[in-house]
Amino acid sequence: MAQFDCFSPAAVGFLQDLKANNTKDWFAANKAVYETHLKTPSKLFADDMALALGDLTGQVHSSKIFRIYRDVRFSKDKTPYNAHLHLAFTPTGQVAQPPMWFFGLSPEKLSLGCGVFQYEKGSLDAFRDAMVGPSGAELMQTTTELRERGYRIGEPELKRVPSGFDKDHPLEEALRRKGFAVWMDTETPAFVLKSNLTERTTAEFAKLMPVFQLLSRIK
Repeated sequence: MAQFDCFSPAAVGFLQDLKANNTKDWFAANKAVYETHLKTPSKLFADDMALALGDLTGQVHSSKIFRIYRDVRFSKDKTPYNAHLHLAFTPTGQVAQPPMWFFGLSPEKLSLGCGVFQYEKGSLDAFRDAMVGPSGAELMQTTTELRERGYRIGEPELKRVPSGFDKDHPLEEALRRKGFAVWMDTETPAFVLKSNLTERTTAEFAKLMPVFQLLSRIK
C-alpha cells in the first residue's frame, strides 16, 4: 500500500498554474498532473490525518476532501475550478454539530483551523446557553490568548446580543457569535513540501485542542 510523506512541489505548482489558467481546456491538458500529484496524495493524507486526529483527541474522525470542480450555477464567478485544496475532519457520533478540523492549501498559503463556522438553529441555541456561563468566559479567554500568539479569529457576527439575553451581559462578546473558529496561517505553502507532513500538521492541530475541547462540550 502506498504511504504518504508530504506533497510534491508539482502539487503546489499545479495549484499556482491552475489559478493562472482556470479553464476547462487547461485542466484537461494537465489532468494527469492533478491526479498524480494532488488527488491521489490528498486521499492518502486525508486517511492518515483522520487516524492521527483520532489518536490526538480519542475520538474517531471522518475525512472530507472538497471537490476541485466549482458549482457555478448560482455564482457570478464562472471559473470552473477551485485553485486550492480543502480538507475537513469531523469527529463521528459525538454531538449534533461538533467542532471540525480544517486544512486549506492555496497557491499563496496554508491555513489550519479548528471550530464551527456557523451553528445551525438547534446547535446555536445550545451554544448561546453555554456562552452565558463558564464556557463563555473560557471562550473569551481562549480568544485573547490565541490572538496574542498570532492566530486568526474572526469578530462576532452580531452587533448586538441576541434577544432573550441581557444586552449588557459581561460575556456579550461570546453571545454575539454564531460560531467560533481559530486559524493558523502560513505565508508560504512550503510547509506541505517537507517530510512527515501528517505528524507536523497534527502537532499544529494539538495547539488548538483547547478550542476543540471547549466546543465539544456544547450539546
